[in-house]
Parts: sequence; structure tokens; C-alpha cells
Amino acid sequence: MNSRKLLSETRRTFPATKVHCQQPSRILIVDVTSPSWTNTCSVLSEALENTLCLACSLTGPCRVPLLSLYVVQNQQECLLPFTQVKENFARIQACISELRSLPREGCFPQGGNGVVQAVQDGLQQFKQYSRHAAAGGSANSSVEITILTSQSGKEMVKQLEKKLKDVDLVCLRRIQAIEVLKRDFLEPEDVEQCMPAEEPSSNDIAILGMDIDVQTIEDNVISLEMLFKTWLHDYGTEREHLQLLLPSGGFSHATAPKTTLMCLKCDLQERLLDPALLSGTADGTMRAADFNSPCQMAAWPATVLYKLRVVKALKSEGVCESVLYGLPFIIKPTSCWQLDWDELETNQHSFHALCHSLLKRKWMLLAKREPQNTSPNWNIVVHSYYIIVPSDSATLLVKAVAIRELLLPSTFPALLAEHPERVHGLIESALNSLEVEVAYNPLHLKSNLYKYLKSMLYKPLHRQQAQPRDQRPERHQPKQHQSRVKATVAPLLMAPSPVQVFRPAGVRRDSCERSLLPKE
Repeated sequence: MNSRKLLSETRRTFPATKVHCQQPSRILIVDVTSPSWTNTCSVLSEALENTLCLACSLTGPCRVPLLSLYVVQNQQECLLPFTQVKENFARIQACISELRSLPREGCFPQGGNGVVQAVQDGLQQFKQYSRHAAAGGSANSSVEITILTSQSGKEMVKQLEKKLKDVDLVCLRRIQAIEVLKRDFLEPEDVEQCMPAEEPSSNDIAILGMDIDVQTIEDNVISLEMLFKTWLHDYGTEREHLQLLLPSGGFSHATAPKTTLMCLKCDLQERLLDPALLSGTADGTMRAADFNSPCQMAAWPATVLYKLRVVKALKSEGVCESVLYGLPFIIKPTSCWQLDWDELETNQHSFHALCHSLLKRKWMLLAKREPQNTSPNWNIVVHSYYIIVPSDSATLLVKAVAIRELLLPSTFPALLAEHPERVHGLIESALNSLEVEVAYNPLHLKSNLYKYLKSMLYKPLHRQQAQPRDQRPERHQPKQHQSRVKATVAPLLMAPSPVQVFRPAGVRRDSCERSLLPKE
């Protein structure tokens, strides 16, 4: 994936009011006028179906609450009006099947304003859906739009800037303009990448007071799947997820008050999906981890503010892998919008300095989790401990570490200095027959999990039988488009909002590319 990073100062791109659902709704707009749509169609459909089967199978709050899908041919068409993702996988599968059956390359001319019109229509449908949902007691106040196109990302931004200047964008959190290219059209340095970025950086261009992420991605299943999987991350930025408490360095060890601590405010991010959260992957006895347990920590949903107090430093070579357990989590400097710029910048620089120092010293940190509940009802507090591991990126890794009560006795017999040559030869021959790879790449392994989850979710729609496309009524007439949307939401007239919300665009600062923070 080719990515370039510019910084917008307009960080607060959505209202500060607290909403019931932190995850944004999703509008996916697919431009099918691409010359390579034949290949893109199949890989896009597979990647989207794989990601959404995960979203439907995960227990707990839905990570993709609402989804709408548009295709752009001669004009925009809504294949899927806003639909709750959970419990609706059959409907989503039917929509993806319809996407697969679209005419292939050469059927539609490139150019036009279909993408921009789809953005406008999607925003209006979301506002109307939100009003209906709010009347029913639920709320989801923000939406993100992802555009997949073969057009130039910068040209797409120009079109959006021109057409959206008179549109109310309060509910729009972000637009992603994804330029999907064949491998032959990628730059040489991009072709050499062995695995796509899991959370790709982007070229953030600020227009109309909000960010548009411009990205270039290769048209294969894995790259598109990783793009869609970013939807599964926690998007709540109301507050930080974790406070890392370090002893203050301004005092000597003898005179330092125990209450003097330095606080780094951080966010937690999942490295892996917890298999225990996938419904149908066990015999029914497996359940999601109890997030209130003193021995568990969770990045999703981020309902608890964790506090980890660093108690010791450890030499990296002195930590045995056998005493680490549980899922790992990535620690990053927080992006909480409620902090002011100076505090964010200081916090981020302090976090980077900690990463550098731990790498230089070859240290890990041992941290104790502070109790969540300090009320008198808790007569006994159970403490859990964690190992914090540095990396050569601006992130730390945290894993739970065993404590005395959990440790079982084990014996580790010494290796024999000598063994029969015949046995040694057999083992050497077996090892020599193995293929050797420099590094482990999980993208090279498949477990049929997607197929299994889809089979568990499969519930055929018992309404009308699907018709071949050549026997269906003409699709591109406005009346047909409106009747499709009416099934869920009555469409609004395509007209600019009477209340124009305009927020000045931020100024690019190339010098802030690395810190992601503006400087005075």
C-alpha cells in the first residue's frame, strides 16, 4: 500500500457530545467504471464478505453498527440502504452477490459526478435514518465514507471540495478516497512490500473543515481485507484507554515521595481478534472473557480506564516466554480529542522518549494494574501484572505475566551432552527437509475460519427468488433508485441543506509528519 502523510490541524471533525454508539456508521461507495473492474470485482467482494462475517460473528457491541453500499455506473445506485450489520448477514450476502453480478469492464464510461452524487445521497440518507433512530431511542451521530475508485485520489478530492462546499457535514467524521490499482501500476518500492499495512497511514487533506484520507492500494484480497478490517478497531476518542504511571525522575530514590508519578496517557489497540469472542467457534462452553476480572484487560469495548503502575525494569533476555499469557495489546499515545494540543504534544514526545530509552537499555517494564474500584465493598484487591515490551516503532506491546498463585511447578531437564549418532542423523535429515522462512507471516496461513463463520451465519432469504440481471427491470432510472431506498428509509430530495456548516480547512504542516502534532 502506497501512503503519504500530511497533517490537518482540524482534528475535531465530529461533535463533542457523547453518543450511545462510538463506532461510526459506514458508507461504502464502489466506482465500477474502472478499466480493471473484472479483477477488482471478485477480490473486493471476497474481502468485504470476509470482514463482515467477522463483524457479524463477534459478540458484544457491533463494531460496524450500520452499513450502506453504493455503486457508481452511469449514475449512483444504492445496492444496500442503511442496514444494521448484526443479524443481517444474509441480506449483506445478497447485496455482495449482486455486486459480483454487475457488468464487467468496458460497460460504463469513466468520469462524471457519480461518486460525488453518491456521497451527497448517502449523507442525506444517514441524516434521515438518524432522525428515525433517535425517535426510537437509539443514536448514532457520525458516519465515515469509503470510496473505492481507479480515478486519481487528488482529482477525487478536487471534485469533492467543489461539490460539498454547500453541504452540511456535521455528521461526517471522515472520507477515505482509496485508489485501487493493479500491481503493474504500483511503484517498485510498493511491490516489494511482503505484507500490507494493517492500519495504513494516509495522505490527509483537509477540506471543508474535515479530513479526507487519500490512499493507494493494490487490488488483491489481502490488501482490501486489511483496509476493511480497520472498521473493527475502536473509534471512540472520548478519553484515553490507559494511563501508564512512571516514577518521577526529579527525586533521588531515597527521598522520592511514593505519590509522585509521571502519567503517560495512552490508547489500547487489539493486535488480534479474540477467538473467544467469535460465536460458533466452540462447543458452546467457551464465552467471552470477563472484562471486569482483575486478570483480564480488553481494548474492546473501551469502557474502562486502565491504570498500569510501573514497579520495576527487567532485562529483555531475563523474561521467559512461558510466563506470559493472554492476548497482546498495542499501546499508543492517546488521540483523545478532549486534551489540548500542548498536552497531546508533550504526552506524545514523552511516549516516544520512553520507547527510545527502553530500546537503548534493552529493558522491559513490569507494571501492576491499579484497582478499578476503590469503594469499601472491596475488602480484598487482587492485583494483576503486565510486561511492557518496546519495539522499533512508536508503539509498546503489553502482555499479562504470571503471578505466584497461577504458576505451576515445572521441571526442565538439561540437554544430554551426547546422543547416538544414528538418532542425530535422522533428526538432522528431517529438519533439512523443511522449508525455511526468514520471518513468520500470518497472512500465509489460512484456517477456513471465514468459510466456517459464513456457514454458521447462513440464513437464506425466503422472499422472492433472485432473477438473472438480463430479466430484471432497468436499474438506472431514478424511480427504481428511489423504490430501492424506500424499503428502509424514504429518500430526501437532493438539495443543499438550508443551514450551511462551513469549517475552515486546516493548514498542512509537513514538519509535523512524524509527531502528527502541530507546532506553534
